[in-house]
Amino acid sequence: MALEFTDSNFKSEVLDSAQLSVIDFWAEWCGPCRAIGPVIEELAKEYEGKVKIGKVNVDHNPQISMDYGITSIPAILFVKGGVVVDKLVGAQPKANFVKKIESLK
Repeated sequence: MALEFTDSNFKSEVLDSAQLSVIDFWAEWCGPCRAIGPVIEELAKEYEGKVKIGKVNVDHNPQISMDYGITSIPAILFVKGGVVVDKLVGAQPKANFVKKIESLK
């Protein structure tokens, strides 16, 4: 299951982690966000223990969204060693996520 990243745990779970983290910025009212939700869950299962995959609800965690300049959702950040190394915006097919993860992990 995808992790839940929040304003309070983002530093410890993502920024301080040596593992690649894939963060889905989403909101309940966002149709494209709901469309890729199952893909994010599948990826979380497939990469469990190898890549941290989680979600940030932008309505409940405005600080992280502001810190990373998230203006359109869904926005997926790829963070490694505390640094954003790549980003995808908008609903994407699963293959695009897999390609990015494999090239970055």
